[in-house]
Formats: sequence, C-alpha cells, structure tokens
Amino acid sequence: MTSTDPPYEPYRHPPEGRPDVDEDRRSGPTIEQLVTPVDGHDGHDGHDGHDGGDGGESKLVLVLSALLSAVVLGGALAAPLVAKVAGYAEEPVDLSGVQTYDITDRNHSVDDLGYPQMPPAGGAHAPVWLECGVYDEPVREENAVHDLEHGTVWITYDPALPEREVDALAEQLPDNGIMSPYEGLPSAVMVTVWGAQLALERAGDPRLALFVEEYGDGHTAPEFGASCHGGTPDPTGAVTEPGLGA
Repeated sequence: MTSTDPPYEPYRHPPEGRPDVDEDRRSGPTIEQLVTPVDGHDGHDGHDGHDGGDGGESKLVLVLSALLSAVVLGGALAAPLVAKVAGYAEEPVDLSGVQTYDITDRNHSVDDLGYPQMPPAGGAHAPVWLECGVYDEPVREENAVHDLEHGTVWITYDPALPEREVDALAEQLPDNGIMSPYEGLPSAVMVTVWGAQLALERAGDPRLALFVEEYGDGHTAPEFGASCHGGTPDPTGAVTEPGLGA
C-alpha cells in the first residue's frame, strides 16, 4: 500500500434490517417505477410508467369513442321521431297516401258546380273540356273535370310555389295532362285523376312519378281511351273556335 492509496477500511455489514445503501441504489426501483401510471398499474406487472400511460390514453380514447358512437346512434334513432313530431318527416315512397273516391255522377251542366274535393276528382261537369298543356292561371273546375272523365292527369299547385318547382312539375306532366295553379290547395301540389288524388309537398317528391305511372293510362276514368286533345285552350272554358271541346 502506498501513501496515495486510501486507508483500508474493512467492509462492515449493515445492521440487521437496514438495507445496504449502495446495494439499494444499484437494485432499487427507478423513479419511473415509483410513479403510479395513469391506468392504475403500480409497476409490479412488468410495465414501466411509460407503457402504463399509453394504456391509460388508449382506454380514454375507447371510452370517448364509445360515448360518441352512443350519441350518434341515439341521434339517428331519434331523428325520425323528431321529424314526425316537427311535421317534416318524409312520406314513404309508395302510393299509400292516395285518396280514392267512388264517383258516378257524369252529367253535363253549364252551371257553376260545387265539389267535395279540392281540386275536384270527378263528378258532373261542363260540356266542354280543356286542351292538354300547362296553364299559368287557374282553370275552370267544371271544364277540368270533363278532362278527368277522359282519363287526363290534372296537376295543380299552390300559386306561391317557387318558379323552379313549377318548371319541375311541368317536366313531369304526361301528354294526356293539364297543369294549373289552384288557390286554397290543402298541400303544395295535388295530382288528380278521376276518382283518385295524391297530396304532395314539393315538386321533387318521387311519388308524383309513381302516381303518373299507376294512373296515367286513364283506367279509372269513365271514358277510358279518350284524352284532353281537341279541347278549348281558354282556361275559362270558353270555346274560341267552333268544334273545340265538343
């Protein structure tokens, strides 16, 4: 031993029950292990603090995802009920909403007549019918009903309907059809044939095409096979030329 060497000190065993500080420093838990991970692990399961944190974040994401899914699903399930209560639920795309009537009166009359439907779906009518086509003003009901007797499709609409929707209706009018505004309709649009009619809230309702497909051949009309061609073009029903609508 030289003078520069530290004096020899024999190893002293620590008192019983007292850990060796050096040994404890070498083998004791790290700071990360002493920190409780966010997912509740205490470090004795083999995960260190970093892994435990990732697990906690993953669980949080799963919980939030589940909550969001529940909200979205609940909203989707409740939407139809809310729409129905609010009055803007979509109608089913079928003809279950068609109203039908048993109408047998086909007498001709030059008088102004009253009808139980709005617009009328048949009944006594004027001797002269209207020419097929689109009218930009109301037509006389008694003349239009004569068209219905011929199997004509009559599309009526609220005068306040936007022009783009009126144009969309005109595009769907069949050859054997008339179209006109009508004051006081119970809905935005009504499509009528003899003995049947359907209320619609917009021109784009797909049920309009279904109605025309089902009833446009005129099979409900007393004079099946006739048409509106050859009628008077005057919306008041006046005969502008001899022989028209006769």
